[in-house]
Formats: sequence, structure tokens, C-alpha cells
Amino acid sequence: MTYSNGLRDIHSKAQIGQNVTIGSFTTIEEDVVIGDGCHIGSNVHIFNGARIGQDCRIFPGASISAPPQTRQVLEEPAILEIGNGTVIRECCTINRGNIKFGGNTIIGENCLLMAYVHVAHDCVIGHDSVLANNVTLAGHIEVGKWATLGGMVAVHQFVRIGEQTMIGGGSLVRKDVPPFVTAAREPLSYAGINALGLKRRGFEKNEMHHIEDIYRILFVQGYSINKAIKIIEQDLPSTVYRQQITSFIRGAKRGLMKGFRPKNT
Repeated sequence: MTYSNGLRDIHSKAQIGQNVTIGSFTTIEEDVVIGDGCHIGSNVHIFNGARIGQDCRIFPGASISAPPQTRQVLEEPAILEIGNGTVIRECCTINRGNIKFGGNTIIGENCLLMAYVHVAHDCVIGHDSVLANNVTLAGHIEVGKWATLGGMVAVHQFVRIGEQTMIGGGSLVRKDVPPFVTAAREPLSYAGINALGLKRRGFEKNEMHHIEDIYRILFVQGYSINKAIKIIEQDLPSTVYRQQITSFIRGAKRGLMKGFRPKNT
């Protein structure tokens, strides 16, 4: 463990791995576990309940595993898990979960949270996701793996965002966003599949066309959601992607984002 010059407050019972660098004026509380090879910048506060994996980088000014922001007095133990290789940039604020609210806050492996991101209590973020500057997640939000949220995106509590989605900067996300899509505009609407992202992940053209066929029925042709699902299951091949999309839609408790709208509407 390497310390930079300057004052710091590290509890003697905190569990800190090998080859960890900790900057000046950083506070680490008692019930904290930090894996090997991490770099913790200056002026970081890591509260009780943090479980940080290996090779993570936390930049100056971040607040990690603070209690949920609520008027209620919450004393229940809870956890914030951060996966291996995740990068948390300057001044991010990440709240731990709360047992009263149902669970823990979990951030997957190899995620990138850019400066000033806020992640509220009981959120779950999948592996390899990117949250650009000033993204704000309210409580109980689920973000699938390989998702990308553009700068200043704000997400309503209990919303689910499917894997491998792209959400345009400045969007307000009030409804669930299914997997493999690009979403943008106000109110948030379907803007095609996330073709660039899927191509980068190694999807074949026929797989991308199949996903596009599903969403054409669901979001472009004007059917109700129930009618669209029936047509999709009757007319399109049964694939893992069809199953994933229809299962997500059936589980949408907050409803789905809007379908395609011409630009002049």
C-alpha cells in the first residue's frame, strides 16, 4: 500500500489489498474492502459498506458508498459492490443500498463512470457500461451490460435499461428502455437499433437484421404492445434475442419508451 504525502484518515480495520495507492486527504471508514492494485485519488471519502474489486481507479473528490439520500433514518446494514477494473472519475457520488429498500447497490466490472455521475441507492449497473458526465440515476434502477448513457441523462427511479443500449445525451428516461436499441429525443423514443454498438460486440448482420425486424413491429408499425408481441412470436423465428426482448417487455412495470416518431411531429 502506497500513501501520497498529506493527511488521510484510514480506519485500522479497513481491509486494503496489495499495491493500493491512496491519495492525500482521503477518508476510508471501518467496514471497507479494497482489492489489489487499486488507485484511490485525493479527497475521496469511502464510507462503510464499500466492497471495491481489483484494479479500480477512483479519481479525486468522489463519494463512495454514502448512505441513501432520504429523509428517513436508515440504520440497516447494506453494501456497495464495485467490480474489477471499474473507473470512477472526479466528484462522482455513489450511494450504497439499504436492506429496507430491498438490496445493495452493484456496479459491474470494467465500467466507466465519468465526472459528476450520481448513482442512487439500490441501483444495479451491468459489466462494461459507460455513464458519461453528469448522468443521474435515481434509486432502484437496473442498467444492463454494455449500455452507454450520454452526458446529462437523467433516469427516473425503478426504470430498467436493457443491455447494449445507447441513450442520447440530455435525455429524460421515464420509462423502460429494451435491449439493443438507440433511444433519444423528448419524450424518449425509439431511434433504431444500436447498430454501431452491436457491430463492435461482434454481432453478425443477420442477427442485427433480426433484432431490427423485431423492433420494426414493436415500435414502427403502430401496433399496441400486446398486438406487436403476438405478431413477433407468430411471424419471426424463435431466437435468444426474440426471447430476451419479449421477456423484457413483459416485465416492464413502468411501461416502455415511445415508438418511432417522424422528426416533424
